[in-house]
Amino acid sequence: MALPFNTLATAVGILSTASSVIALQNGVGKLPVMGYNAWNVFQCNVNESLIIQTAQYMKEYGLLDVGYKYVNLDDCWAMKNRSSTGEVVSDTTRFPDMKNLTDQLHALGFYAGIYSDSGWFTCAGYPGSFMHEEQDALTFQSWGFDFLKYDNCAIPFDDVIREGIVGKYQRMTDALATVAEKTGSTFVFSLCEWGWNQVWLWGASMGHSWRIDGDIGPYWSSIASIINSASFITQATNYYGRNDPDMLEIGNGDLTYEEAKTHFTAWALMKAPLLIGTNLATISSDMLSILKNTEIIAINQDPVYGTSISPFRWGINPDWTSDASSPAQYWSGQSQNGTVIMLINTVDEPADMFFNLTESPWIRAGRQYAVRDLWTHTSNGTAIRNFTAKNVAPHGVAALLLEDAGDEPAGLTPPCAGEAATQCTAEDGTRYY
Repeated sequence: MALPFNTLATAVGILSTASSVIALQNGVGKLPVMGYNAWNVFQCNVNESLIIQTAQYMKEYGLLDVGYKYVNLDDCWAMKNRSSTGEVVSDTTRFPDMKNLTDQLHALGFYAGIYSDSGWFTCAGYPGSFMHEEQDALTFQSWGFDFLKYDNCAIPFDDVIREGIVGKYQRMTDALATVAEKTGSTFVFSLCEWGWNQVWLWGASMGHSWRIDGDIGPYWSSIASIINSASFITQATNYYGRNDPDMLEIGNGDLTYEEAKTHFTAWALMKAPLLIGTNLATISSDMLSILKNTEIIAINQDPVYGTSISPFRWGINPDWTSDASSPAQYWSGQSQNGTVIMLINTVDEPADMFFNLTESPWIRAGRQYAVRDLWTHTSNGTAIRNFTAKNVAPHGVAALLLEDAGDEPAGLTPPCAGEAATQCTAEDGTRYY
């Protein structure tokens, strides 16, 4: 028998405030998740055989070896109705035995991920977890899953939930913490609320990653728009919590090879989750090589620095301009092996891209730097005070690692480089402009 709204609302309020945890501090998710999610290419047309075959391709192609360790289900894996006792039930034809599925994935060397929703229903109309958070979390744990993606469809009426997005997601965070306490099992928790309510301000108190924008598409305008959104909130990313610009579209749609490289570089260097979303049975060798660039992956999985790269100059646009078609072009960040530089050519023709080294806050004045190209896998000489990436392809990228190579040559003029030149002053007070 259904509860009247006022009684249900009271019950919801009690559940959302009881035993509330500040964060999902469960020891997993320190580094960005790397793996696979079938939604972008297969959507609801998935079954156990497809998922296992995909995992086998990942192993065969060496993707597991370079770090892609998660194989995750998305929407449509369930029956449309719960059991008589309220349990969510997997589709009896397509996923007849979830424990068998996760056992097979684990035996192949992977972690297993599942999907649910914070509302009444998932985005495809299957049972959501609202009012069933702990029950569903226990079910997912008993099936052997290690990862939960949590969507934001079918939001209950305000007089039912009496919560905003923060409270709605806190419910599952609390449930996962309770399940960990009861069973010892932990989940990586991925929030998928599309960047609502400035999730980058509170996402790290709930889970390990949070979507920052709407669904990605396999075309350049979508990639550029998401990079633009990410450029203003990079400081939110660190160990155990990171901005999520959505799953990878490498191998899908009409992305050129150069655009796919830019897509992968930006996601990896922003320390985003890297979830492959294409048909591995038909992936080209070029697209596979992008996904397997171990020098780029090493930055994403850096155990010393967990922070994202950030723009140091917007380029075509004035700094701090929001432009979905032409995002920030000049980015840098820290890594255990040097300063990472990303240069994005947002125009439709090749371009040389010049920058002064000390425009990046991570470069030391008065030093020279050895330049490593992370796509050609070559050493490109030594940069002194500035560097130009030549002939960067339309919508293409240059990804560089600058390693300190000692003092710059003596006697260079002016005696101060970059912005410091406006206040460059000798010990006797003489100023140099």
